[in-house]
Amino acid sequence: MAETLKDTDTSVQTPKTPEVPEKPALEGLEEKLNSAWAQEKIYHFNPETTREQVYSIDTPPPTASGSLHVGHMFSYTQTDVMARFKRMCGYNVFYPLGWDDNGLPTERRVQNYYGVRCDPSQPYDPNYQPPEKPAKNQRDWDAISRQNFIELCEKLTVEDEKIFEDLFTRLGLSVDWRQTYRTIDDDSRAASQRAFLRDVNSGNAYTSEAPTLWDITFRTAVAQAELEAKERPGAYHRYPFTTAEGKKVFIETTRPELLPSCVALVAHPDDERYQPLFGKTVTSPLFGVEVEVKAHRLADPEKGSGIAMICTFGDMTDVTWWRELQLPTRALIGRDGRFARETPEWITTEEGRANYEQLAGKTVHSAKEAVVELLREQGILDGEPKPITHAVHFYEKGDKPLEVVTSRQWYIRNGGRDADRREELLARGKEIDWHPGFMRSRYENWVEGLNGDWLISRQRFFGVPIPVWYRLDEDGNPDYENPILPAEDQLPVDPAAQPAPGFEESLRGVPGGFVGEEDVLDTWATSSLTPQIAGQWERNNELFTTVFPYDLRPQGHDIIRTWLFATMVRAHSLHESVPWTNTAISGWILDPDRKKMSKSKGNVVVPNDVLEQFGTDAVRYWAASARLGVDTAYEVAQMKIGRRLAIKLLNASKFALGMGVTEAHIVRDDAGAAAVTQPLDRALLAELKTVVAQATEHFENYDYARALQITESFFWQFTDDYVELVKDRAYGGHGEEAQASVRAALATTLDALLRLFAPILPFATDEVWRWWRTGSVHAAAWPQAQALEIVAGEPQLLDSVGEVLSGLRRAKSDAKVKQRTEILSARITAPAVTLSHVEAALSDIKAAARAQSLELVAQEGAEVSVSEVTLAEEA
Repeated sequence: MAETLKDTDTSVQTPKTPEVPEKPALEGLEEKLNSAWAQEKIYHFNPETTREQVYSIDTPPPTASGSLHVGHMFSYTQTDVMARFKRMCGYNVFYPLGWDDNGLPTERRVQNYYGVRCDPSQPYDPNYQPPEKPAKNQRDWDAISRQNFIELCEKLTVEDEKIFEDLFTRLGLSVDWRQTYRTIDDDSRAASQRAFLRDVNSGNAYTSEAPTLWDITFRTAVAQAELEAKERPGAYHRYPFTTAEGKKVFIETTRPELLPSCVALVAHPDDERYQPLFGKTVTSPLFGVEVEVKAHRLADPEKGSGIAMICTFGDMTDVTWWRELQLPTRALIGRDGRFARETPEWITTEEGRANYEQLAGKTVHSAKEAVVELLREQGILDGEPKPITHAVHFYEKGDKPLEVVTSRQWYIRNGGRDADRREELLARGKEIDWHPGFMRSRYENWVEGLNGDWLISRQRFFGVPIPVWYRLDEDGNPDYENPILPAEDQLPVDPAAQPAPGFEESLRGVPGGFVGEEDVLDTWATSSLTPQIAGQWERNNELFTTVFPYDLRPQGHDIIRTWLFATMVRAHSLHESVPWTNTAISGWILDPDRKKMSKSKGNVVVPNDVLEQFGTDAVRYWAASARLGVDTAYEVAQMKIGRRLAIKLLNASKFALGMGVTEAHIVRDDAGAAAVTQPLDRALLAELKTVVAQATEHFENYDYARALQITESFFWQFTDDYVELVKDRAYGGHGEEAQASVRAALATTLDALLRLFAPILPFATDEVWRWWRTGSVHAAAWPQAQALEIVAGEPQLLDSVGEVLSGLRRAKSDAKVKQRTEILSARITAPAVTLSHVEAALSDIKAAARAQSLELVAQEGAEVSVSEVTLAEEA
């Protein structure tokens, strides 16, 4: 265990007289204790600190665009368990929580909630009120100005975030609610724009006119990390190009509509079928355009006819061929997903221009039908299309296949086009401790598979504006090579609403004047700065240096390629550092059919219902039972076990405290250890020492699930065996010395168990703690195994005695008599070492089993067995 910073247990005060309710219950604990924790400021971060004292957590900001589901409870509980553990270890825990409220999800929620759509051409209405009830047909939704739309986004996200905060509070998250942030507030926008400007000035960010993946529904560019491949039906269409000698060269394609965009044919350099054609030209059917036949290693001889049509652009492979073979650009599909209405200049034949007119202005789907029909009518199509199923790229939030559209966008260098930077980012991944360790390979595979820089500009409305303006020349053309940038002390800015520095608003859009950048930053470009935003980078650098690099980034494995990698890119470029030293990767929640639980699939479970039915501690138990990185099924049965455990903790604690146990009985020094005179009590504390040591080690390794398993196993042994064995002594049946011994063992064990369970069962443990201790268990120190070394005992004794007690109970069950029935005599057969343990606790065994005479028979190698049991007759 790392050296802790809490040198003393601040909970040690004047012993308190226990106040135990007559009927302990879990109901009502959340409201009562959350109120107490807030009043006592237990989870407040103390800014008067040093970096060595701090444990900082870069907590995922949930998307504030709807409702939470049990998957959120699962992953956020796992983070909270670690936060509570580190706090009890003496660390000053920096545990903020933010809300990711900018970007497309918020826009979509606002549109659907209010029944509005953003139309930047509309004037701003300061008195605008959305309709009381949204129109059913989207065409009838209110068209409102960009500023009005943004105001509605901000209004609804604040309302959503309050609901989220209430739910997270009920879940027992020990966050410091003074440290919240929103990714769209002024501070976050300023931080995001500041980071962007520094990347621009250092050469890490740049603008370029280039082929870009484009979603025609949302009219926005899409980054590689936002792609989702879906299997879709398609068909191979076979038709020929013609050589100068009249020879036909057949290609097979799923995108015949891109024929007018063809710039070359390509085959593998080693494909003997096409080697004679390399460097020569062929003519396209329908449009009569000459294109060269090229060789490239990416061409697949086994795919289709083995020779492919390069178009600008059908997919990202086309982009690679276009770039590496230095081919011309003949883009025809626009941002609206339609073919250009003007016939392109490279189609020069009368027939070709006539054919193109039948495609002009059409959607991709309609254009495909038109091209196929033309091929068929002119007898060029070779056979009928061959149906296939193939993977097609979609925007992860989109419904239509992506197109590749040429547009000007902003990028951040991420190693996708720079081998040296790629190696630097791979090295950063090795500086971090991954939990579980195998998740690092997912990061490395993603970095090694990048094929381009990070596209960070988006054509949306509700987001962080890109802080750039462009001068217009005398013809009104923007100077993209020399953007106008604001000073950092002017941030945040909105170039669409504010004039460029040194210009009046009247010069907007005027030759010799300026235009503002209309695009916003990708939401990940801001979310990648959560360490900087939460740590108040450049606003409170004293705080920032005490929390950065953070100690922990918890997150799901599905966003390693996005959030984790993007955060690594920004920390590397802005601070030449990793953003955190540990990352804890949680798994998915699966429904009963083993499918990922998500709102889009409609298979989620509402958190409020679960919390109401089982209680918070039960839900947290389920979440903490799952190891990091493991996809876990939603299991009500596991929650029932957690609820049973929490209730048993209340009742077992009530029993112990009912035996006259107080804080004064806890073993803390040699005098306290001397009071533990009975072998069974010493054995219990020896076993407890092992449990504390093992649980601590597993917590330190972020394996809280194993720590829970070990602690829970001991707890049930404590309640089912030990407590039953010592009841008679606890009530004073064997004298004051024996009673004092059991009280010391009960008090010490209860004290440690409450602390061990506290990170996972915060409500039940703190409820019991307050019955007999002052303050909160969550302000107490983590138990120390070393503190129990002053009590010498044999932990195996507890197991041996438990086996014998179980055998005696089983004998009564087999005889179908009540457990209170007396045993007149019985024989216990076991190895000599086991019998020595039994002899040491014989009086406790007899009292617990109501046995008068027990014959002990040594037999080496034998299992513990109970035989020849004579039972008293039941009254």
